[in-house]
Amino acid sequence: MLNLERLRTLDALARHGSVSGAAEGLHVTTSAVSQQMAKLEREVGQQLLARNGRGVRLTDAGRLLADHAARILSQVELAQADLEAQSGQVAGELRLSAFPTAARGLFPTVLAALRAAHPALRLRSCELEPEAGVAGVVRGDLDLAIVLDWYNKPMPLPEGLVKAAILDDPADVALPAGHRLADRTEVDLGEFADDEWITWGEGEFCHEWLVFTLRSKGVEPCIGHWAGETHTQLGLVAAGLGVCVAPRLGRDPVPAGVVMVPVRQRVRRHVYVVWRADADRRPSIRAAVEALRAAGRAVSDG
Repeated sequence: MLNLERLRTLDALARHGSVSGAAEGLHVTTSAVSQQMAKLEREVGQQLLARNGRGVRLTDAGRLLADHAARILSQVELAQADLEAQSGQVAGELRLSAFPTAARGLFPTVLAALRAAHPALRLRSCELEPEAGVAGVVRGDLDLAIVLDWYNKPMPLPEGLVKAAILDDPADVALPAGHRLADRTEVDLGEFADDEWITWGEGEFCHEWLVFTLRSKGVEPCIGHWAGETHTQLGLVAAGLGVCVAPRLGRDPVPAGVVMVPVRQRVRRHVYVVWRADADRRPSIRAAVEALRAAGRAVSDG
C-alpha cells in the first residue's frame, strides 16, 4: 500500500522541482526527502528519480505517480475539510501570508481576534509578495494568502483557487513638502512626467503596474530608486529624492517632510484573500475569511 507521507514528498518534489525546494516546502531536511523517496521507490519497485546535473528529475514513472499523488492529496484535503465541517470546530493549524502593508495593516487585528475567539486554532503567518503568496497556496504550503491587484491591472489566479474581497485601498502620491504640486488638493499622474519615481522592486507586480499606468498616460517613468518596503520609499521621498504612489493601508505614520495628495483618477488597489477550493468547507478557513473581511470593513470605515 502506498504511504501518504511519501506521496506528499513526491508531490512536493514535482511542484518545487528540486529536493531542496521540496524540503523547504515540507519544513524537513533534504536528507529526509531523499530517505522518503528511496522508501517510495522500494515500495513501487520502480525508479522515480533520475540524476539531472547536480539535481534530480522525475522519471516517466515518477511523473505518472506524481499526477496520482496530487489527486490523492486533494481528495484527502477534501475529506479533512468535510470532517472539520461536520465537527464545526475551528481548530488545527492555519498558515497565512500577506504582502507587507496588509501584514502591517490587518494581521495584528485579525490574528489577535482569531486567537481570542478560537484558542484551539494555531496560527502561522508570514510576509510574502502577492505572486509568492498565490504560489504558496497552490503548492499547499499556505492555507490563505492576502494578495492584491489594481483597478486597471487585474492579477490572474490559477484554477482551483477561491477568493473573497477584503477592501479597496485608495492610493495617493507622496511628494516632498517642497514639491511644486504639494499644495494641490488632487493631482493627475500625467503631471509627473518630469519627476523621478521611487518604486517597488523591479519585476514585482506593483512595479509593473506603475510602469504600465504611467505609460498609458503618455509618461515614460524616470525611476531613480527601488524599495520594496513602503516606509523606505517614504523616507526617500522625505529626503527629496523623488515621488511615489502610496496606498493607505498600513502606511502610517507618514514621516515629516512628506505630503500626501489624492489622485484625481481614484487610483485604488483591490485587496482580497485566496484559498484552495478543496479547503472551502474548513471552519478555520471560514473563520479567518470573516475576520479578514471584518477588519477590512473597519479600515474602510475608519
